[in-house]
Amino acid sequence: MKKKIRVLVVDDSALVRQTISGILASDPDIEVMATAGDPFEAARKMRDEVPDVITLDVEMPRMDGITFLQKLMAQHPIPVVICSSLAGEQSATALKALEYGAVEIIQKPVVGTKKFLEESKIQICDSVRSAAVSRMKKVLTLKQIEPKLSADAVLPGPIRAMLETTEKIVVLGASTGGTEALRFFLQQLPMDAPGMVIVQHMPENFTRAFANRLNQICRVAIKEAENNDSVLRGQVLIAPGNDHLLVKRSGARYYVEVKTGPLVSRHRPSVDVLFRSAARYAGKNAVGVIMTGMGDDGAKGMLEMKQAGAFTIAQDEASCVVFGMPNEAIKLGGADRVISLEQIAGTVLAECKKR
Repeated sequence: MKKKIRVLVVDDSALVRQTISGILASDPDIEVMATAGDPFEAARKMRDEVPDVITLDVEMPRMDGITFLQKLMAQHPIPVVICSSLAGEQSATALKALEYGAVEIIQKPVVGTKKFLEESKIQICDSVRSAAVSRMKKVLTLKQIEPKLSADAVLPGPIRAMLETTEKIVVLGASTGGTEALRFFLQQLPMDAPGMVIVQHMPENFTRAFANRLNQICRVAIKEAENNDSVLRGQVLIAPGNDHLLVKRSGARYYVEVKTGPLVSRHRPSVDVLFRSAARYAGKNAVGVIMTGMGDDGAKGMLEMKQAGAFTIAQDEASCVVFGMPNEAIKLGGADRVISLEQIAGTVLAECKKR
């Protein structure tokens, strides 16, 4: 008999604990080991039994979730899924948890329409499954830079116009473990890097804070994508949570379309949607990258990109937190290269210089 994933639910709200427990218990592969109203109660229950995964609130009495996470990772690392209702700029607090070792962030379920609850169930259960198979890895660090303080940030050098039909664009997809992988990748890029569009599986309200945080620590400009934004050299667009993001083309100009729709490959935004649009509108002028993540989102889209003439890259197993999405793309034959996270930036830049 297959062993169930044992989960400890930590939240100061009894209603939230009950709701999350009910959602997880509906999955035959998941078992709610226990619930706790704060980190102190959680620590007591963990003395008797160690869970496979912890879902953790951020704001709690006596000890906040971030402090508990730091203590946990220092003493007994366990996959943690942050479950937060924080929105807007406050969501930066929850994003800090990813820097401290949390695997994923999910939005707290709230009472809503039947469709909303069904999608919440898919996302919460999938996040716990991803966390259960993730490998706890040491966070990759780079020397701190101050890219936005240089004169070049105010008066950049001439940027090649998008009138060239051979202008390369880069599309990337990631999920579990992707936030830190993307940070590492993006911090290696020069200010004039090719225009990039990214889908990172993340809830609504968190993607803007994620983009703003990256924008502070990277040389390239990074923002949450808005409908009709141009894909420009030196700029990275990140898909807003809960919306699909497509690359389109008008003449020599690449731009993005933000649109709603059903979950695709169990996600919204979906990497498959982004990659398929790149195959259709950019073809051989695109470079596709698929990074760490659970499931198969992006695999079929990457194959379509390759068939359309694009150059495609999959992150290798050794550097992935979860070798799901890259592995599925590799098995389908969609990846031209399989390389480590440390090699991706250099390979992308080298490929984009080719004509």
